[in-house]
Amino acid sequence: MTDRLTSGLATDEDLQFEEGLRPSRLSEFIGQEKVREKLGLYIEAAKERGEALDHVLFYGPPGLGKTTLAYIIASEMEVDLQITSGPILERPGDLAGHLTNLRPGDVLFVDEVHRLSHVVEEYLYPAMEDFKIDIMLDKGPSARSVRISLEQFTLVGATTRAGMITRPMRERFGIVERLDFYSPDELTKVVKRSSRILGIPVTADGALEIAKRSRRTPRVANRLLRRVRDFAQVKGDGTINKELADRALHLEDVDILGLDEMDKRILDTLIRKFGGRPVGLNTIAVAVGEEADTIEEVYEPFLIMEGLLERTPRGRIATELAKKHILGEVTPKKDDEELLLFS
Repeated sequence: MTDRLTSGLATDEDLQFEEGLRPSRLSEFIGQEKVREKLGLYIEAAKERGEALDHVLFYGPPGLGKTTLAYIIASEMEVDLQITSGPILERPGDLAGHLTNLRPGDVLFVDEVHRLSHVVEEYLYPAMEDFKIDIMLDKGPSARSVRISLEQFTLVGATTRAGMITRPMRERFGIVERLDFYSPDELTKVVKRSSRILGIPVTADGALEIAKRSRRTPRVANRLLRRVRDFAQVKGDGTINKELADRALHLEDVDILGLDEMDKRILDTLIRKFGGRPVGLNTIAVAVGEEADTIEEVYEPFLIMEGLLERTPRGRIATELAKKHILGEVTPKKDDEELLLFS
């Protein structure tokens, strides 16, 4: 449970929970200041011209707000939003059904856009460029294609693997933005905003404690807030302060750096099982019992950013900071804790 709690991967429960917390306007969205500023400008210009917004590609680690920004774009443009994902669109006909149902200016959000099949991706090119698609009628000798004009729409793609998107696909997005990990101040604001919406009393130091252990990710911060809320309800008086948050997160096995069980298992495997030697990704995946793609997309970005893991030509290695943390050689001083957490 803890792995999914802090990994940034979204479950059905998470999506339902986030639905109630999701902002509908750029002014309500916390963090990603440069992205928000540019999106606001692009949206205002498109509305003044009476046109659909250019196609948008968001990339970055999971849980940073790619889906939320798609909702916001539709809301700011005052149009409808359709949602799908790359793995679901197996055939051109699957995509055609979405495209032909779009009204002028509507937004089509494709999550995991890097997982579109080659044939579906090529089918999407003329839709993005010329707002036209070819539909095949009948089969065999009597088969013929009919070109259908589409309403101008905005495709919003989201991916955690920007390097897997083909160059022709990437070049068809007029707006390409990377979402970065959050700062502690931004995450504290996220926790406070969510607690206000949910009616959860939380002190400033309680919100900060949750923020510090949230892997710089809003989705994780909201998950941890839910679990700390449960602890405060049963073991406390309902108010979340620093001491209670620390006790609750200790119970969830989330340490002071925000590392969960899988993070520590990965680092422990590198340090103890392989003696600090460089280790290949697939070997790590087998050793810890997790998919290689999940390790690379979900766990590695945070571990690398925190200076706990390095990628080398020979494989992954744990850093000296990771060894000190996992082996317990050094306990971070209170003054240095912020540096370790958000260096």
